[in-house]
Amino acid sequence: MRRIVVGITSLEQHIEAISASPERYRPRCCPHCGLKILRRHGYYYRKSDRRREHASLNPVPICRYLCSGCHHTCSRLPECIAARRWYDWSVQQEALKPRLKGCSEGLRADGGGPDERTVDRWWQWLKARSDLFEFHLRARFAELGRAAGFDAFWRRVFATLGLARAMAILDHELIVP
Repeated sequence: MRRIVVGITSLEQHIEAISASPERYRPRCCPHCGLKILRRHGYYYRKSDRRREHASLNPVPICRYLCSGCHHTCSRLPECIAARRWYDWSVQQEALKPRLKGCSEGLRADGGGPDERTVDRWWQWLKARSDLFEFHLRARFAELGRAAGFDAFWRRVFATLGLARAMAILDHELIVP
């Protein structure tokens, strides 16, 4: 099952899509049993808005669907929200950029960003999966070229696709995160 809905790049877009076209989030089939009879089953809520420059959009609703066969629930996230993480992909990308440039630690402006240990976990997670991710992304995007090394490749990904779009694309073939 594709767990990420491509093309919804902001929380504002997501909230609008939930109210205007929630069917966009309906999975084609149940990820547990494969049955194609899923019905809307309310929402669950995430505190995905961790930006400080505007009024918070939290809690952010996420559509939930119930399988008529196995009675499991499932959901799909917009491209802008990272699964199983407090911070969205854009925050993670900004936190990882200094490391890709050779700095050992990122800068936390006012103490409101992710902790350095969290950024270190993201760094280790990306490094551990990088070979597989690189293989799939290079196969689909010639513009990623033959950038040598982990740092050069991910700098190019961040500049051309962005981390959110790269993870949404990888979600078609792999389980991310």
